[in-house]
Amino acid sequence: MALRGIRGAATVESNDKEEIWKTARLLLTKIMSINELKFDQIGAAIFSTTEDLTAAFPTTGVRQLPTFSLIPLFDTREPAIEGSLPMCIRVLLLVDTEKTPRDICHVYLGGAKKLRPDLSD
Repeated sequence: MALRGIRGAATVESNDKEEIWKTARLLLTKIMSINELKFDQIGAAIFSTTEDLTAAFPTTGVRQLPTFSLIPLFDTREPAIEGSLPMCIRVLLLVDTEKTPRDICHVYLGGAKKLRPDLSD
């Protein structure tokens, strides 16, 4: 096993607590599904939000998933960079996996697909 980072991002339509939580859960479960991960392979998850998302912490929504109360989760704020993608949640998962970096699937949903067009379907 090796420690690997898996990235993901998604946008929300509004600064709404339930939407932020739902999007964070969707992003995390999609990353886990595509990469065939089990919760015990996750060492930690670091979430960030753009400055326009103030209604909720993404990790509060993720902790509603079974077993995720046992995983270290962290929220932070993205720097306010002119021209950056608004209403965006990003995540970095630190996982133990047999997959090589080439086998890892990073996930970008909604408007966040434009952040990494090389990785989008």
